Amino acid sequence: MSILVFVEQRDAQVRPVAREALGEAARQASAIGGPIVGVCCAASDPGLAALGESGAERVLFARHEAFAVYDGAGYAQAVAAAARATNAKLVIFGASSMGKDLAPRVAALLGVGLASDCTTLAQVGGRLVATRPVFAGKANQKVAFPASPAIVSLRPKVFAAAAAKAGATAAVESLEFAWDAAAPRARVTGTTGAKGGKADLTEAEVIVSGGRGLKGPEHFVLVEQLADALGATVGASRAVVDAGWRPHGEQVGQTGKTVSPKLYVAIGISGAIQHLAGMSSSRCIVAINKDADAPIFKVADYGIVGDLFEVVPALTEAVKRLHA
Repeated sequence: MSILVFVEQRDAQVRPVAREALGEAARQASAIGGPIVGVCCAASDPGLAALGESGAERVLFARHEAFAVYDGAGYAQAVAAAARATNAKLVIFGASSMGKDLAPRVAALLGVGLASDCTTLAQVGGRLVATRPVFAGKANQKVAFPASPAIVSLRPKVFAAAAAKAGATAAVESLEFAWDAAAPRARVTGTTGAKGGKADLTEAEVIVSGGRGLKGPEHFVLVEQLADALGATVGASRAVVDAGWRPHGEQVGQTGKTVSPKLYVAIGISGAIQHLAGMSSSRCIVAINKDADAPIFKVADYGIVGDLFEVVPALTEAVKRLHA
């Protein structure tokens, strides 16, 4: 019996969430045993042998020309076939936008349950127990698995990748699976990404987000300047996105993106429940708001009560001096 990890790739590059999943697979393998096997769906090999450095012993490669872009139906058939072929007792996905779509498809094909967006995996009495936030992050739910395989998706940036095993390689094997490329009723025709080279919100180490306290889209330059000084990615609250100030791809929250950076700076964000659900697992939260009773201060590690139009420019200049 194996631990199977979905190796997410995009544009022939393995995504960081895959290495985080492999790292957690290694930690689980130390408790429950079994080889760590990856499964990757792609049109060409994105360098799968190198995943040996991240803990994979074997990688099953589901190659198909249609897999140049994500295909939920095809990917699901391939991953389910890999789970059966390896007699997997645990299947791990990253809870990225792709993983959130794919994991439930695979669970349905295998006829088992799924614990999504997990923040902890633990062995309790010889059973795997997953912890995941519920009720917009107001409570944590512990989930056990009555059937095998257990399927989980891991919140990005919460689980650490395994220490690199320099020079280690994984055996790459072709995966046989049945799938009709003409069958899917929906398909991805292409993807677009933000310009500028900054990390995606779900993978960013540092995020600077702005809210309604900025009073207008023209003032979002304050957020952008601080983000540039910190080398951070820009985020936004739902209210800001709904008002058309910022694109939806920058929205942090229950109806946007869930993030867990090392540093999250909230500027002019009151801290509505849906926003807290998307960022409360950040390792360090800094809040800047003129309202001392704003809910954001309840989760903040550091808080500045003051006028953001005075505080943020001063903070930006201080950061620039530190990096000078």
